[in-house]
Amino acid sequence: MARRKGGRGGRIPRRHATRHTGRAREPVLMHAAIIAAGHGERLRPAGLRVPKPLVEVNGIPLIEHVLQVISAAGLRKAVCIINEESRAVEDHCRQRIVDLELTFVHRTTPNSMESLFTLAPYLGRDPFLLLTVDVIMAPDTLRGFLAAASRRDADGVLAVHTFIDDEKPLRVACDREGRIVAIGTSAAGSPLITAGFYLLRPAMLAERDAARGAGCAALRDFLAHVVAHGYRLDAEQVPKCVDVDRPEDIAAAEQFIRSGYRA
Repeated sequence: MARRKGGRGGRIPRRHATRHTGRAREPVLMHAAIIAAGHGERLRPAGLRVPKPLVEVNGIPLIEHVLQVISAAGLRKAVCIINEESRAVEDHCRQRIVDLELTFVHRTTPNSMESLFTLAPYLGRDPFLLLTVDVIMAPDTLRGFLAAASRRDADGVLAVHTFIDDEKPLRVACDREGRIVAIGTSAAGSPLITAGFYLLRPAMLAERDAARGAGCAALRDFLAHVVAHGYRLDAEQVPKCVDVDRPEDIAAAEQFIRSGYRA
């Protein structure tokens, strides 16, 4: 897809935001890519010593929650990067997950941007779904997002919502059509934050060397970089999701699930 320069704009007006109900058309089958290489240092104060992808929420490991919603959305292939000390994550998934073709990449990377670049050779030339391992969402949320995002003429689509309970939320600002015009500190006044999953086209990965040269050191930095360099990223608003980064997030995510994904 051609690169297009961004324009001026602000946030998505509420009347333009997409509200997903789970009745959207089936998405085109694609690869899912999961970033699960973090060590979960912020969860350590709770005494958790398992790899972060195996931290349980409502009795189910985070990685299994993510794989379940991927499968429910109609995807059949997933590639997951885990750090070199987390072989137990692959062992667990091989035993528990039977309806997805799984590939595991064992690589300890310095940051989430490098994790994405490590996954790139496994993703082919078609758009792919990228998720972080610590996002909890309703099963219908991902299906609705993929159906809506697949209709957008953009180099990438970021799922966004307005539930903010994070120390460092990644804010985005958009124009009236949902095109992202600012990410991060330059979007400080926006109520929208990223939800932890994205539909991306591989073409933007051509920016990897430039992003490294510019000092990007996280996925959020890379997303801001591609917007600044003329790639079109859109935002698609989704229902509430919960990011599990801290011990207190586990209880919040469990309450969210018990409420039927409404609380």
